[in-house]
Amino acid sequence: MKYIKGVTTLAYDKNLCTGCGMCVSVCPHEVFQLVDGRAVLRERDNCMECGACMMNCSASAIRIEKGVGCASAVIQSRLKGRDEIGCDCGGDSGCCC
Repeated sequence: MKYIKGVTTLAYDKNLCTGCGMCVSVCPHEVFQLVDGRAVLRERDNCMECGACMMNCSASAIRIEKGVGCASAVIQSRLKGRDEIGCDCGGDSGCCC
């Protein structure tokens, strides 16, 4: 699932990566993959900003402002029982679905 192109807060420093593979293991949307013993961004726009990769990166190579952006809007709308999603991202209404 892709979200809105180019809006994720995901920042990755490949020079800090130790190749442990935790980001690959914990990411629910296959944002990362291991190539030649290091993580690489496979599909950055699949990031839902959950923060699992950042929390499991012992090398601090990944930074995310978790709980922001469209992914958070989808989650909060569902938790509050709303049928319509409002993410205030500047896209079309319901753009996060």
